[in-house]
Amino acid sequence: MLKPGSKAPDIDLPDQNGKPFSLAKQGKGKILVYFYPKADTPGCTAQSCGLRDIADEIGRTKIVGISPDTPEKQKKFDAKFSLGFPLLADTENKVAKAWRVWKKKSMYGREYMGIERSAFLVQDGVVLEAWYKISPADTPKNLLEALGK
Repeated sequence: MLKPGSKAPDIDLPDQNGKPFSLAKQGKGKILVYFYPKADTPGCTAQSCGLRDIADEIGRTKIVGISPDTPEKQKKFDAKFSLGFPLLADTENKVAKAWRVWKKKSMYGREYMGIERSAFLVQDGVVLEAWYKISPADTPKNLLEALGK
């Protein structure tokens, strides 16, 4: 698992508009990278909208969401809820595996592989905070707390 002080794995994925996004090219500011299982589901909507709602309180900190959804699904999700930040399409789960959030899960007795809802505060390629198994409601709260807000 990644922890504070770990080097953040690079991210090179298309966003909801099909434009390439690279973590390495984001400059020196802080970035919240959060992983969610599926766009436009109740928990993922609550998490993403919660972050959207605090965007004006976090200064220059950027927000980036990642899920296995296609850019087209991410675009619909962004448009439906006016999220306003990059939603990246990790359709092959390569980034999720590198960040160690691609896990064995179970629901109704069935096991499968999927995203473990997680969030990371990153600066200059280094993980400042790592929240695995984070709840949708705690994602914006933890970010504000980590930023001293």
